[in-house]
Parts: sequence; structure tokens; C-alpha cells
Amino acid sequence: MKLEENEVLVVEGIHCLNNRLTDAIPQDKKFKIYISALTVLNIDYYNRISTTDTRIIRRIVRDYRYRNYSAKETLQRWKSVTNGEKKYIYPYQEEADVMFNTSIVYELGVLREYALPLLMEIKQEDAEYAEAKRLITLLSYFKPIGIEYIPESSILREFIGGSIFTY
Repeated sequence: MKLEENEVLVVEGIHCLNNRLTDAIPQDKKFKIYISALTVLNIDYYNRISTTDTRIIRRIVRDYRYRNYSAKETLQRWKSVTNGEKKYIYPYQEEADVMFNTSIVYELGVLREYALPLLMEIKQEDAEYAEAKRLITLLSYFKPIGIEYIPESSILREFIGGSIFTY
């Protein structure tokens, strides 16, 4: 592909920060954007809610809704997801020209209503039970927030549905 002088190419994807994928494009012609949910909530003065917890809860809800995966299947895949991130994403995130935090302070109250029933399907004899129980406990700290309060343009709609955007 060859771009004309005033054309712009947008390359989307979690691996786009890796220069090996765009090495044919001069460095001064790239503008890299990194988007992630960087949770900034604490349960109390000593215990914070990790970004990883918010992300896995988002993923459980989205995987069920759009990929027909159970919470158990998502938890089984999670190690592979995080291993890939450590190898192919995190080493390159600091090379971004700008970073956007997609975390929303009230999102766990919204996701709670979707994630809890899915997590409760995991049986005590399953290897994923301890993690499911931990996430259930975390979500129990939040009051439920109904979908009717979530704007149709909110990034949360990527996970719970009802967005004005198409994916």
C-alpha cells in the first residue's frame, strides 16, 4: 500500500505499538496511541483494586456476550492472555505518543450484575473456583448500577451491549 501525501493510515490492534509490524513506515510519520483500563480505586487505605481485576471482569462479561464463552473458559484462557501481553504489548506501551485510560469509576457496579451470575456457575471442584470466589467477593463491595444509567456512547457498552457504535 502506498499513501498519497495527505492520506492517513489508521492501524488498529493491540500489537500495533510493535515497530516490527510497521517498520516500513518512517518513525516520524507514526502517532501511536495506547488505550487501557488503568483502575484507580481502593477498597480502603491498604487494599487497591487492581487493573487486572477490572480487565478480567470486563473480559468475562464480553466473552460471554460476544464469544459465547463461560466465565470458566475465560478464566482458563486468562493466563495465555496475560503471557501474550507481557511479551507483545507491555514492552512497547511506553513508546506510545499518548495513553488513554478507559477505566470508569462506577464500572464495577455495572459489570457486577453481568459477571456475578457467570462466576457463580463455576463449581467448587473446578480449578477456577478460587479465582471466581475472589472476584465474587470483590464485586460484592459494589452496589449494582442499572444499565439505564449508562450512556449508549459509553465504552462500557463494548462489554454490556447497547452501544450506538458498531464493532
